[in-house]
Amino acid sequence: MATVLICRRFPRLSRVTTFSTTAKCKAESGSSKSKQKKEENPETANTRTESAATIQLLNPLDYRVLYNPSAYAKSRAASQQHAARNSGHALGDTSTSPGAAQVQHTFGTTSSQALPPLRNALPKPKSKPLLEQTISARLSAAQTKEEAEDEKTETHDSKEDPRVFQKGRPEYRSLSYDRFEPIETLSLEEGDLILHSVAVCKGSQSPGTITDYFRKLSHLPAEQHAALVSEPRFNALCRCAVKNMGSFSTSDLIDILKACVRLVVPPTHPLLNACEDEFCRRVWDMNLDQLLLVADCWRCLERSVPSYLSILFSYANMHWKDLALPQFVQLVYIIGEGRRSPADLTQKVESMILKYLDSFTLEEVGAICLGLFKSLSGISDHIMRKIADRVSLQMEDMSTYALVNVLKMLRYARMDHLPLLKELGKVIPARIPTINIQGIMHITLTCSSLHYFDEGVMAAVAMSLPSKVTYCRSKDAAKFLWSFGCLDYEPPNEEEFYSSLIEQMRRKLHEFGKFPEHLLTGLLGLAFVKRFPEELIDYALRDEFVQKTRGSKYELKKDLFTLGKSVEIECPSYQGSRLPPQLYQEITEMVLSFAEQEIYVRPEIVEATSLLESMLGGPEYVKSHMILPHTRSSDLEVHLAMDGHPIPFNLKDRIADKKLKDIGVSLTDDLMTQLIKGRSNSQFPVEVENEARTPGQERGEEARTPRAGDRAALSGGALIADARLQVEPKSGHGLEAPPPLTLNRQPRGVKLAIQVSNRNHYCYCSKRLLGLHCLKRRQLQQLGYVVVELPFWEWFPLLKRTHSEKLSYLHYKVFNPALLSRAG
Repeated sequence: MATVLICRRFPRLSRVTTFSTTAKCKAESGSSKSKQKKEENPETANTRTESAATIQLLNPLDYRVLYNPSAYAKSRAASQQHAARNSGHALGDTSTSPGAAQVQHTFGTTSSQALPPLRNALPKPKSKPLLEQTISARLSAAQTKEEAEDEKTETHDSKEDPRVFQKGRPEYRSLSYDRFEPIETLSLEEGDLILHSVAVCKGSQSPGTITDYFRKLSHLPAEQHAALVSEPRFNALCRCAVKNMGSFSTSDLIDILKACVRLVVPPTHPLLNACEDEFCRRVWDMNLDQLLLVADCWRCLERSVPSYLSILFSYANMHWKDLALPQFVQLVYIIGEGRRSPADLTQKVESMILKYLDSFTLEEVGAICLGLFKSLSGISDHIMRKIADRVSLQMEDMSTYALVNVLKMLRYARMDHLPLLKELGKVIPARIPTINIQGIMHITLTCSSLHYFDEGVMAAVAMSLPSKVTYCRSKDAAKFLWSFGCLDYEPPNEEEFYSSLIEQMRRKLHEFGKFPEHLLTGLLGLAFVKRFPEELIDYALRDEFVQKTRGSKYELKKDLFTLGKSVEIECPSYQGSRLPPQLYQEITEMVLSFAEQEIYVRPEIVEATSLLESMLGGPEYVKSHMILPHTRSSDLEVHLAMDGHPIPFNLKDRIADKKLKDIGVSLTDDLMTQLIKGRSNSQFPVEVENEARTPGQERGEEARTPRAGDRAALSGGALIADARLQVEPKSGHGLEAPPPLTLNRQPRGVKLAIQVSNRNHYCYCSKRLLGLHCLKRRQLQQLGYVVVELPFWEWFPLLKRTHSEKLSYLHYKVFNPALLSRAG
């Protein structure tokens, strides 16, 4: 028996705990790699030899994430035609897809003599620009076959899955195009005779004859459609149709459009341009069924028709009360596929949902939610709760695809519907192994977005994911990492789970230049659970990547800030790229400005600050600020000596704290003594003073001032000569007084970081802390702070109690003897 050694290179992974994996995991990961390579270029799958394989990877410059709104129902294999055309395109977009833009069709001259027979006219598929890499590998034929079977389970039809609701009522047949409608196939000989007739008549056919030709030619076998569309005689027929466009009846024109759908005519074809113009002119002479059918055909053709949709929506707005249930559902579907939300229809949509809610099928409920989600249509809490009420009662009878669409809208509406979420925990874990990776991602993301933790759901996702990880887009992998990190959950198979996702992130590294938000999302999710893959972090903190984040439609500065500072604190041995200091300063100022306006002024924080000042002896004993600005929440800092007495450290209201920006010096204790008494107490060197500052003081604290006893009005007079030893220039900053000398001479005490928490710091209906706040408390402890929490379930009710009760509670929290034992 031959022995095969599989060598795998793991990314450098910094973590508090040891990273390890078994030989079995390595073998599985190796198999996952092979699956990914095959997925990226299935054409080369059968050319692999026993000794080596040439893998062609998609050129990053031409990379485009294909929007796939399906993939949430049970996996099934799609046809070759559907797989080749898996790119969904929005009806209302103002630009066509890159692929479509390259297939600009123009009418050619008709020359039947020079044409080969139709059956031999199939064009060879053109290869896309590819980046070739040669990778040595040994793959058995059995393994390759198994990978091919696995790959089929993740293939979905992005056009048909969202249209499943149309199969529930016969009325949809007149409102939508059914690509699976049984038709009588036209023979190749008959097709050739029609094309010959077109060439002979040279445009003299009547509109009825032209329509009949389109109908019949669309019945040719599917494998001949590509050849037909590129056939010059077919182009001549299209030219005849354009010439007679105004002469067609509306039903004939719709039949021609349906024939174009069946023949997969490219969305930029000149015939479709003429058809769109004609339909826009005829809208007000058509009925609603016809308008919706035409809109559905445009969707099937992946053609952007914003003008037509605008007129359709205006028509629907005028005839709103006449909409039957199927017409309404089909209209919402079209609105979603067009990615447009007509403002004047919003309230009417809600009224129609209420009217028909009990009559909708469960698939129609899913279609309504998907349409609203895709078009970013806002919906009232009342309507969303009504939908969730119904779904929670019938979830077992609902398809996974429809259920995921409801979860999307639930997430978008930020609806905390506990009965639905609890029912989800009962129904969905058993379905997870049969759900496509994008569906699993949306289920997981819904839980994390709503801060709802269900261990059954998360564990089922974690167990299923490693075997499917190669099907993850960069977005999917990032959202999985974020969701698990946000809920601070490390599953039983955590090493296999995280290593597989990190490896997939590395495989998708070339995508992050175009979608930088995905990389930061994933890395933050990893940071929440103490995992820091150094190669990915180094890439994310490079100047080139930081520049790319500026072009994103999302604000990514805060994410960079959180990641960069977390690496500084938790990975002291990290030697990779770091963010520039000026960027840190810019983001810090932005965060602190927001905190002053939105966080420090919250009643629960203001009350705690005031009471602590009263209890400890004044504002110099308490500081309300962000010790770690990158964690985006505030702290109340208190210092205690080893004997339990509070230590003054925050003298910001003292005169010495006034910033003399025009001079740029700091006032020290000794300098203040000289100003007041006219002589120097000591010659305390600047260097020693700087060494006495703690890391926490250097990082997070505001300017410090002398103790209360040193406060005095500045009087006129010259500084004595040796005062210059105490002057510290501060370029670009105001005066910052260092800690008082007496504080440095005392025995080391304890620094308290008091957290006034709220419900948003915890998982929904639980006392499970979210990942960001776990990260914050972990880093505070690493910097020498002792975290003291005023949990919202204790502190908020106390806000309504007496002054003495609140003081008693704070005294118990601050002067707990156990705190001093934590000073290290």
